[in-house]
Amino acid sequence: QVQLVESGGDLVQAGGSLRLSCAAGISIFSFTAMGWYRQAPGKQRELVAAITSTGSTNYADPVKGRFTISRDNAKNTMYLQMNSLKPEDTAVYYCNGRLSRVYWGQGTQVTVSS
Repeated sequence: QVQLVESGGDLVQAGGSLRLSCAAGISIFSFTAMGWYRQAPGKQRELVAAITSTGSTNYADPVKGRFTISRDNAKNTMYLQMNSLKPEDTAVYYCNGRLSRVYWGQGTQVTVSS
């Protein structure tokens, strides 16, 4: 069973920063791609950022220039650095990883107060 465990969610004021972590129970070299998604109350889960095994990245338009996705292969961990946070960034953030199927973490809450 592949496990992904998110951490780093918190309550932060608008303009602040957070770094989310996604620790994998296996070598993240195994994943062809990994990503961060978020789901706000009453809304569908949406892609925030993704990174491939070769290091290519893509970002959703609302977070471009503010968020940075990265991975530390030695620590089997993926990160999401979030700067200049806005109240509309409030959501549960999930990480996922793609093998023959997609695996999801349990989520971590990010709340941005105005």
